[in-house]
Amino acid sequence: MLSNRLVPAHRPTFGEARIPEMTLSAITPTDTRSFFRPVSTDLVTLLRGLPPADWQRPTVAGRWVVRDVVAHLVDVTLRRLSVHRDRWTPRRASQPAMAERDFVAFINRLNAEWVTIASRFSPRVLTDLFEKASNDLAGWFEALPIDAPALFAVSWAGEEASEGWFDVGREFTELWHHQEQIRMAVGASSLEDSRYLRAVIEIAVRGLPHAYRDVEPQPGRTVVIDVSGPSGGKWTLSREPTRWTILSGAPPVATTRVRLADGALWKLLFNVFSQHDAEKVIQIDGLPDLAVPLLKARSVIV
Repeated sequence: MLSNRLVPAHRPTFGEARIPEMTLSAITPTDTRSFFRPVSTDLVTLLRGLPPADWQRPTVAGRWVVRDVVAHLVDVTLRRLSVHRDRWTPRRASQPAMAERDFVAFINRLNAEWVTIASRFSPRVLTDLFEKASNDLAGWFEALPIDAPALFAVSWAGEEASEGWFDVGREFTELWHHQEQIRMAVGASSLEDSRYLRAVIEIAVRGLPHAYRDVEPQPGRTVVIDVSGPSGGKWTLSREPTRWTILSGAPPVATTRVRLADGALWKLLFNVFSQHDAEKVIQIDGLPDLAVPLLKARSVIV
């Protein structure tokens, strides 16, 4: 139950709820194109120095051990290069369009197939493959205009068509959160540059309006996500007459305010934390029920 973590806060009069315009602004695009190379390079350096036993360490990525996560990164990097840079058309699923549940099953099957195949490869071969593929992908993204069309819509944001920078940003969150899973598993420190996690968070919170799509309170209610830490910031979910939107910043008074650290937010949105885990590390001011969709939100296909 969330109510036992409720911190008394000022309750706005919902009929009067109004967001001061000066405190909020539209979220601007997050440019991650230059981040792929340094993050990938640092991961290759880490992998080169791992002893054999570390490749078998369990990770927070379900049943995958470290070598499976590395294999998955090789897979998604090669797939992106093939389809995006080289315009290769892979064999399609039998259905031209799939329901969300079927699409998730399809993606999970693709991922599992490659991890099984990659079990034949040595750690050195996997690292060599990732180094070459990630270097090529970094070069492709660095040369790609920020307003280039998207290859894929960002499904976890509920979009049928996305802007190109958002598609590229989603790809960066894939790289970043998997390399962080590896670091956690082998006891390596996180990357020092706070810009990387900040970019991951900026991309990930764009999926929150979709997570709140079934919540229909009165227009004017707001949910502030107040994130502490060097990669933190403030974002506000605002209920408009027919939908939720997300804005940068926070009003002085909100219907619900959720406070948590930057490290906790990414673990929540990328499926490291369960809802129960998340309840232990957040503080909720205001109406606790409006925090529930956030605890269930995921900025990754699961």
